[in-house]
Amino acid sequence: MTFTVLITDPLSEEGIQTLRDNAQMNIVVETALTPDELELRIVDANALLVRSQTQVTAKLISKASNLKIIGRAGVGVDNIDLDAATEHGIIVVNAPNGNTNSAAEHTMAMIMALSRKIPQAFLSLKNQQWDRKKYVGVELKNKTLGVIGLGRIGAEVSYRAMGQRMKVIAYDPFLTEEKAVAMGVDYGTVEEVIKKADFITVHTPLLKETKHLLNAEAFQLMKPGVQIINCARGGIIDEDALYDAILSKKVSGAALDVFEEEPFLDHKLLQLPEVIATPHLGASTVEAQENVAVDVCQDVLNFLTGGVVSNPVNLPSVPRDILNKIEPYFNLAEKLGSFLIHLTEEVIEEVNIYYSGDLSEVEVAPLTRNTIKGLLKRHLGDHVNDVNALYLAERRGITIHENKTSTTKGFTNLLTVEVKTKSEKRSVSGTLLNGLGARIVKVDHYSVDFTPVGHILVIHHKDQPGVIGRMGSLLAKHTINIATMQVDRADIGGDAIMMLTIDKHMEKEAMEELLLLEEIYDVTAIDL
Repeated sequence: MTFTVLITDPLSEEGIQTLRDNAQMNIVVETALTPDELELRIVDANALLVRSQTQVTAKLISKASNLKIIGRAGVGVDNIDLDAATEHGIIVVNAPNGNTNSAAEHTMAMIMALSRKIPQAFLSLKNQQWDRKKYVGVELKNKTLGVIGLGRIGAEVSYRAMGQRMKVIAYDPFLTEEKAVAMGVDYGTVEEVIKKADFITVHTPLLKETKHLLNAEAFQLMKPGVQIINCARGGIIDEDALYDAILSKKVSGAALDVFEEEPFLDHKLLQLPEVIATPHLGASTVEAQENVAVDVCQDVLNFLTGGVVSNPVNLPSVPRDILNKIEPYFNLAEKLGSFLIHLTEEVIEEVNIYYSGDLSEVEVAPLTRNTIKGLLKRHLGDHVNDVNALYLAERRGITIHENKTSTTKGFTNLLTVEVKTKSEKRSVSGTLLNGLGARIVKVDHYSVDFTPVGHILVIHHKDQPGVIGRMGSLLAKHTINIATMQVDRADIGGDAIMMLTIDKHMEKEAMEELLLLEEIYDVTAIDL
């Protein structure tokens, strides 16, 4: 059988050669098609290979009657309608690992250039100035590098920094002290990392939790003369706060490859001599471009010839009869994972998922993927999807167990998710109620009943008269309206829980005031 592979964006010939070497592949390269021309060409294609230029829209996918797979030579898939692809049973793959080495090397290049003031000294020479005293730098040896985010790139940067005889202290939401020891790095919280580091480099996704992670408050905690590097995502650093920190001499230098708004041409940061910058060049190497092309072409070849793909980014096609049975539970499974991840700040080591009642009689693998996706998304963002969730969890050392039982515990169906960390175990249970949809019915050992949507407050407190009234008054002070409330207790006068749904996000100041009430032990704000 022959497969037609349509390539509509420029790709490294080394990657395309992977396909050319297989006699079953008919390669068609047309990189200047108009949208109308592409709609005509896509009809006969079994595979489509693109980079960022081609827009793979729902309309285009609807014309692709023979298309089986779409490959994106790069990380992002913003130009591909994933929902439309999934609906049509088309798998989408990308190449998330091809630029790891290039991004890590660029980070180290920025650290070295920053420490020795190389760009500034070169510019001085270009201006016919010879001033050796003005550009005295610092050695990296025995300096401490703080790494925030120890994924693929963060880990590679750490290994290279240790090769420069730097000390490394790192934070990652999935890093345990044992893993840190195995890697040869020190383990720390975000606060410990920024307090101890001479150089700080960030390697996290841009999420609600990481946006402006390095802000004015964080800069105040840092050592005088600290140096900042961002080759990850614009927005992790508050650029205005960084500007002020440089002016105050708290930060002695910054190296930036990414920015909140790109192109980044007219910003006051670029006027500071302490700042060096590049125009988002982390993955801009010949090798990285070849690697992403090779990786995605290999996945396309594997899929078309009956093999397994390494980097899928959407849910593979599920038989319709199975999908009809499990689809109503997809949202519940993800919401339970998203809710539960907020109940612990410790590193998750094990996840147990219990399927009870009707759920014990259906195919649960897709539900497990949705649950783990919900758990991981808080820290990994939209990079996590239904297909790669289990793989990403495994890479982070998280053990996952599925359990089925006919015991219903009073419900027709019940899905319970339990996480274990080094020192605690937390759990949440949910069900589908006719006419009401998804409901959370148990948090740890407390019985509750609420819809897992919107802004939720979980308050652990002592069961005493007046607690609810004082809590309500404090929320009213901050113009926070309570939509629903659930209360349960272990025993009279003992530990209790309040579950509130509120009309807007709970700000940090209001949470801190709640914790000043002596009966309240803990407050967790969750946005679902």
